[in-house]
Amino acid sequence: MTFVVTENCIKCKYTDCVDVCPVDCFHEGPNFLVIDPDECIDCTLCEPECPAQAIFSEDDLPDDQMEFVQINEELSRVWPVLAEKKDQLDDAEEWDGKTGKLTLLER
Repeated sequence: MTFVVTENCIKCKYTDCVDVCPVDCFHEGPNFLVIDPDECIDCTLCEPECPAQAIFSEDDLPDDQMEFVQINEELSRVWPVLAEKKDQLDDAEEWDGKTGKLTLLER
């Protein structure tokens, strides 16, 4: 099992999760974070820290978010590691909770 960052992170990119992660499994893109499934140690610390509630264990992933397993794996191979907390995106609060954001994911 691993943890997966899902659609609600798109255009929010809160990094509270990164701050509590004991390993370097988070990777940062322009408007989204992903978790490297090979680096994640399933410690569960990141999930409750996400203000957007965008992190799920793979076992608890909602059916409509399943494609994010592949997206996290794919993008963690090309995006740089993020090892410390950063400021959220300027308009994160406006985007938090909106659906249909997958087309807005910047790769």
